[in-house]
Amino acid sequence: MAAGPPCVRARTPEPTRREFLLAGLGLAVSAWPVVGQQRDLATLTVKEASDLVRRRQLSPVELTEACLRRVDRYNPALNAFVTIVREQALQTARELEREQSRGVWRGPLHGIPVAFKDNIDTAGIRTTGASALFKDRIPEEDAYVVARLKAAGAIVLGKLNLHEFALGGTNAVTYFGPVHNPWAMDHHPGGSSGGNAAAVAADLCLATLGTDTGGSIRIPASYCGVVGLKPTAGRVSNRGVIPNSWTFDTVGPMCKTVEDAALMLTAIAGYDPLDPTSVSSPVADFAGALRTRVSALRVGIPRTPFYDGLQPEVAAAMDAALIVLRKIAGDIRNVQVPSSPGLGSVSNAEIYAYHAPWITKTPELYQDATRRIVMGGANVRSETYIQGLRQVELARRDIAKVFASIDVLVMPTTTGVTTLIPGQAAPASGPPGGVAPAGGPAGFRNTSYFSYYGLPAISVPCGFTASGLPIGLQISGAPFAERNVLALAHAYEQATEWHKRKPPMRQ
Repeated sequence: MAAGPPCVRARTPEPTRREFLLAGLGLAVSAWPVVGQQRDLATLTVKEASDLVRRRQLSPVELTEACLRRVDRYNPALNAFVTIVREQALQTARELEREQSRGVWRGPLHGIPVAFKDNIDTAGIRTTGASALFKDRIPEEDAYVVARLKAAGAIVLGKLNLHEFALGGTNAVTYFGPVHNPWAMDHHPGGSSGGNAAAVAADLCLATLGTDTGGSIRIPASYCGVVGLKPTAGRVSNRGVIPNSWTFDTVGPMCKTVEDAALMLTAIAGYDPLDPTSVSSPVADFAGALRTRVSALRVGIPRTPFYDGLQPEVAAAMDAALIVLRKIAGDIRNVQVPSSPGLGSVSNAEIYAYHAPWITKTPELYQDATRRIVMGGANVRSETYIQGLRQVELARRDIAKVFASIDVLVMPTTTGVTTLIPGQAAPASGPPGGVAPAGGPAGFRNTSYFSYYGLPAISVPCGFTASGLPIGLQISGAPFAERNVLALAHAYEQATEWHKRKPPMRQ
């Protein structure tokens, strides 16, 4: 019998530069990372992923596959995505990979998987507003912000669940069923951009765009422990977004870090002559603003009404946050701010004006709670609406006086934390909850003020309750002063560890 080949011990190859760098970040080299053993690629921040993709140490296809794998694993329980465009996303990723091989680099969002709230139009992809009314609606054109992100190299993974037509604060009222909070699956994520917050917190995508009329970005960001930025009114175009209230609507990023939000804002900000709400204002390098020396920033603490009636654990988290801010910021003082008359008749009238063609013909296609809100604006008199608009415009001009002696305002994003999804019983043991939705006047109190005045405002994680529910810190600034808001938010984030916590994802 002929002798077989000699037994040769396989030589372990030296690690490549790519493998070495990925290992240094605790990342799996495989395109399909093993969840729980090495860091899943989908858990990267936009900035981390962008640096690796730019250096060709990570491909857009690998990153997109990792996000889709995580969507497959966790979305059935979370219900954050209502539409997933798997093949389209992978095709875009391959095209961006080929572009890069030819030396084309679109910028820091090149090859970054993102998702959009399902009231933001996406050409060829259904955009429903989470309503039976629009369940089969497929836009022919991208919203302005979608087109901007695509041009910047972002990859669209799909569309995210929301409180129907963005008219509430829980995400429990939706044609597609409620969204669940990754930190406590029997609790809601806040709304109306609850699908966004849940998706970011659970690392189903690297970043998202949501909408905010009275707190719909900041409230879910607070309840899910992520970053949510509402830009100045007019800073980002609303064209191609199903409206809630034209006067108060804004589009903004919801991300894992302040730096990621700054990168997203840089891509979407800018004057749109086709949007009557758009304002021509210079667009800064918002990521560069994070290098601002925050020790020079003057911080105002508006005790009344923003610190009134806080849940004890929220109050304690704010006390701790202010201790940190006193170490990193400049002058910190208590200030008085003018009271906000609320969104009231203006938003009510505009909500009804948009929905009138459908609510009068097919009211049964709306959820009961949504239908009541829409009909609430049916009897707003024209003179009441006009006077309300005039008050808004005067107030937005007058608010600048508050910032004569300060640069930013700091307060809790909400007075409490997320509650149980309406209709779900409290567990035998665990955090106390309630079934009262958080989208009522009290839930929006600390956020709607800044919507009324059109000011930029961000929510960042600042603590957790004893039962593990996130708490948010809100920072606001003067009109078009996003740089100051981002700078202080980033400095606070870097001085704390709250943004590094991950939800338990119990199913």
